[in-house]
Amino acid sequence: MHLSKAVVRTEHASRYLQQLCKHWSHKFSVDFDPHRGRVPFNDTTEVTFTADDAALTMVLSVADPAQQASMQGVIGDHLKRFAFREVLDIVWTD
Repeated sequence: MHLSKAVVRTEHASRYLQQLCKHWSHKFSVDFDPHRGRVPFNDTTEVTFTADDAALTMVLSVADPAQQASMQGVIGDHLKRFAFREVLDIVWTD
């Protein structure tokens, strides 16, 4: 598995975690609470979220490294849509 991580500074981390998980719960078997969430996109790709008072941490796990950049973009784009009232700095690291 190939892992990448983004720590996004925001005071609204829990809100965004819940919005993202609720959004994807219509298609995937999502588990979440206000502080942690997990979205299994398929058998080999998932993202986990952790929220605290200062940041939303996202950890992406993919089996195929060719999917990594695409999935980072999908997750980042969705987060930006929900966080349209603020400018977020989303930087993924391996």
